[in-house]
Amino acid sequence: MRVTLATHGGLAAPVLAGLPPDVVDSHALPESAAAELSRLVAAAVPAAAAPAAAAGDPEPRRRAPDAMSYSITVEEGGHSSVLVQSDTDMSPEFAALLRWLKEHVARE
Repeated sequence: MRVTLATHGGLAAPVLAGLPPDVVDSHALPESAAAELSRLVAAAVPAAAAPAAAAGDPEPRRRAPDAMSYSITVEEGGHSSVLVQSDTDMSPEFAALLRWLKEHVARE
């Protein structure tokens, strides 16, 4: 599995625009880390697809012009899924995957 993290917006947008996305390849990870990544992805994919109201949040999140947004692309077995969330509207599962990726990224 290959997981790519792209960060957009926020106050650092001009700096981030020139950087390549962060990439984690599960085949290059120790077995325990690859298993943890798979578990986090499996939890984040359905959570990212669920609207905030369905997750128990009765109000839509407010827009923040300086908020960061994140795109996580998961590629596995010839299929890809793209998860997009922001600082103002992020599921706990997406946040856990995002934290893990930030700790384990290697620039390609």
